[in-house]
Amino acid sequence: MRRGAGLLVALLSVQSLVGQQTDTLRAGVTGAAAVETVTLEEAIRRATSFDPAYIQALGRIDNAEWSRTAAITRFVLPSVLASGSFTKFSSASFNIGTAELTSQLATASLQATLPLFEGGGRFAEFGRSRAELEASEAGEVQALYQTALDTETDFYGVLTEKELVQVARERVRRAEEQLGVARARVTSGAAVQTDSLQLLLELTRARVDLLREEAALRVTQFQLGRRVGADGPVDAASRGPALTRPLPIGEEEAIAEALATGPDHQTASAEERAAQSALSIERSAYLPQVNLIGQISSFDDRLFPDATVRSSAGISVSIPVWNGAQREIQISQARVARDVARARREDIERGVRRDVVQAYTAYTTAQASVELSEQAVVVATENLRVQESRYRSGATTILDLITAQVDLADAEAGLVQARYATRLALAGLEALLGRRLFPDRVEP
Repeated sequence: MRRGAGLLVALLSVQSLVGQQTDTLRAGVTGAAAVETVTLEEAIRRATSFDPAYIQALGRIDNAEWSRTAAITRFVLPSVLASGSFTKFSSASFNIGTAELTSQLATASLQATLPLFEGGGRFAEFGRSRAELEASEAGEVQALYQTALDTETDFYGVLTEKELVQVARERVRRAEEQLGVARARVTSGAAVQTDSLQLLLELTRARVDLLREEAALRVTQFQLGRRVGADGPVDAASRGPALTRPLPIGEEEAIAEALATGPDHQTASAEERAAQSALSIERSAYLPQVNLIGQISSFDDRLFPDATVRSSAGISVSIPVWNGAQREIQISQARVARDVARARREDIERGVRRDVVQAYTAYTTAQASVELSEQAVVVATENLRVQESRYRSGATTILDLITAQVDLADAEAGLVQARYATRLALAGLEALLGRRLFPDRVEP
């Protein structure tokens, strides 16, 4: 009996310490600056302004548009080169501009070159720039929905932890109530001392779990703040109940759409076309190049020469013969790049099928899990009620009561996780398709 009393005092000391730590943590959170709260719409909008991957995707579009503009203008506009020089000699020399002996010579020229034939290189360059632009645009959609998926993951992570904190608090409340009942029964002699010890141990565990959940909530709030560009924690506004609607698209239809218009496959296909065009550009180096050249030059002994002005026009033809195998090396490298792009596109096609099936089944499974978890909570609640009544009447043991309490807490936590699993599964499927499946869903 003395040993049991000593254990009780020890556990009471531990329980008091845990309670003090919990109160300290809550006081610190309450005393901190008010946490900003954002909706999912605002979180996604702000995340697109701070996500490096999405910013990089936008930059690629800008670069690709300039490459396409350059490829188009190359058909109609010549390349222009302006140059000038001023030379001072140690002794007088003949100056072509002044037709006299002078100690200095100034020249200025303007040359324009228009390619007439490059062995198909211009057309291949045009095809590559178009494919790169298509790949960049598809990559922007891919990055946009990936940013939305990451944001929703962090957003729902905060909501999940908030509800898990409530579940942990309810567990602590129930444990405190049962501890009071057990102490009263021990005092009246209707129960043994170990009943209080068992319930005190359960209360201590519940308080420790509450500390963990509150700490996890703070971490997820800081992660959401990082996602939306805030320096501190950010809270998530409530989103309502879990999604219960069936998907408006079948599994095979979703696979076909992801392969036809999904951003992953679109990006890989465009990159393969760009690699094929790059190989064609390197192969055009075996063919002769014909350029139309026009030039105007002026000569004088002054800084801005205008004494003599000459113009010229002509056609140049160059036939590559041998450049130390550099041409062959570049063709080999381009061929390897094309083969890698093709293999990557084929691998993505196979991966898209798996990813769509995974996301599709995850959504349907999560929906079923919500229904089952709701039933589990109802069953666990009723079981705890029965066990409480039986314990008060002395018809059951304290271990059965504690087991019922833990089962209810586990069932409530499982329901919380299942509710948000449906939203995350839907976001993953939408990222693969590159579009929202429900009209009332948040558009990224």
